[in-house]
Amino acid sequence: MTAQEENMARRGDEVLAKLWERNYDPHTASIIDALEPADTWRCLDVGAGSGSMSRWLAERVPRGEVLAVDVDGTGFGSASPAPNLTFRKLDVAQAGFGPGSFDFVLARAVVSHLPHAERQLARMADWVAPGGWLLVEDFYFLPSEDAPQDAGRSVVAAYTGTFRAAGADMRIARRLPARLAQYGLTSVDVRVRPLGPGQGADENELMRTRMELHGQALVDQGLVSGDHLAEFVATLDRPQARDVTVLQFSVWGQRPAL
Repeated sequence: MTAQEENMARRGDEVLAKLWERNYDPHTASIIDALEPADTWRCLDVGAGSGSMSRWLAERVPRGEVLAVDVDGTGFGSASPAPNLTFRKLDVAQAGFGPGSFDFVLARAVVSHLPHAERQLARMADWVAPGGWLLVEDFYFLPSEDAPQDAGRSVVAAYTGTFRAAGADMRIARRLPARLAQYGLTSVDVRVRPLGPGQGADENELMRTRMELHGQALVDQGLVSGDHLAEFVATLDRPQARDVTVLQFSVWGQRPAL
């Protein structure tokens, strides 16, 4: 890849990150606000990505602290963090946090990608201090063969297939409510949000941009035809193509106070 191609790819990833934040951050923030965080909370953002929620948390807990960790770390950018915000490049599977290290732990769209995912989830629950909260958000992918149009079936199968090939657990979100209770958390609650074509303007724009940037790679790998990819993008806003391809599970629970 040439330097110009690398720059274009980087700019594309930045655009996707901004669209992702616009689509998902308000949903996550509303749940955290409902937990009534103290301004002294010690927070951990697991798989922080570009750090948008880490920065939001830092503003929300001005007398507390936020640690944002990500295995990549390149998405944190060069912006100076808030005084109470620390970014660290770290594979969470290798993290050595002790029990009760944090008042709040956030894990968005990361648990399903971890090897031995449920074991790692149990470790995150153990990091929560008495009275603190764990919020996990992840996706439950619905069968692509149930899509209402041929193009949707082909594109969704190709796209989700890349996650499956990389070892992602495509069904873990459904197990999250039970697992948090089994790991000793109480007041466990869940919010389920349908996502896919026609599920909102932001959702459509995110999918359209993702396909425009990365869809050709699926075609080049022989996973989907160019015609089906073009049809999928062209019909995103049409009621006849509306679909629910994935369910976003937001699940939270509290470590009982001593």
